[in-house]
Amino acid sequence: MKAIAFFNNKGGVGKTSMVYHLSWMFHDLGQRVLAVDLDPQSNLTSIFLDDSVLETLWPEGKHPRTILGAVDPLIESLGDIQPVKPIEIAPDLSIVAGDLGLSAFEDRLSDAWGKCLDDKPAIAGDGFRVTTAFHRVMKNAAEDCGGDIVLIDVGPNIGAMNRAALVAADFVVIPLGADLFSLQGLRNLGPTLRDWRKGWQIRTQSSRIPRDLPLPSGNMQPLGYVLLNPSVRENRPVKSYLRWANRIPETYAKEVLAQPAQAQSTADDANQLTMLKHFKSLMPMAQDARKPMFHLAAADGAIGGHAGAVQDCRKQFEALANKILEQIDVTEHDGLQDHAA
Repeated sequence: MKAIAFFNNKGGVGKTSMVYHLSWMFHDLGQRVLAVDLDPQSNLTSIFLDDSVLETLWPEGKHPRTILGAVDPLIESLGDIQPVKPIEIAPDLSIVAGDLGLSAFEDRLSDAWGKCLDDKPAIAGDGFRVTTAFHRVMKNAAEDCGGDIVLIDVGPNIGAMNRAALVAADFVVIPLGADLFSLQGLRNLGPTLRDWRKGWQIRTQSSRIPRDLPLPSGNMQPLGYVLLNPSVRENRPVKSYLRWANRIPETYAKEVLAQPAQAQSTADDANQLTMLKHFKSLMPMAQDARKPMFHLAAADGAIGGHAGAVQDCRKQFEALANKILEQIDVTEHDGLQDHAA
């Protein structure tokens, strides 16, 4: 199982749509995929599932079929995680459904981070069980559905919930827009990732880790960034876009990798995974058809120029998915081990 988080503390860059489309593309390429919605806004869940299903997932009272139901005993300090069965979208493609009530877990996660360093075994044990809850839910869900790749969608912040989500991630992909806000987001995000990684490494040296508790790697290895929604003219970004885009290589190298920049433009930057166009004409059709844009057919209205855009969309997402697969090397199994204290 390889867990990949898609993370940017700036919202509105198209991150959730990218996770949705990559989930389908990895599936199309023969991978067994588990999507996990750890954003309390639950947008990924609402894209995958129609309202009739959502209504059964989010009734009044308890929500045992969502991520909230899985961690609810920990929120109430009444026990450990509960199993949650992934919802099958298609053969070899499933999702752990999100929940708008997940924000109630934030305070427990914030408190647990410090508890991991406590000298008292009971307090430290509670800290580790809470901090590793997302990892263990994903691990169990992936085993349930046979998932090889886990794609994690998180909210746009650097709070305790995202820290726990990123600790559960082996890799991180950073979606970006070409604007001042994305540059500032990188300046916040890079040092935060390093602090979280170092903090988790310190905690895993503790002698108070509960016996046989599965621990995540906490590697959070940056795979690169994806430029989303560029303005283009004749397949070339316009000047206003390039003004900000060409500042990204230096900022990413310095803030995320703590290295000097090796490229002066995104076109030459090895850290750029791809540049994804905004397929504005396809998105409404895909939403109506409840399918990814590259699955649209003539029956969905994708004819003429739209048919060509569908093929272009497929090529872009296929190239991105293959590049990620090459970097994470899905033929190997590492980073997820059980700890015996």
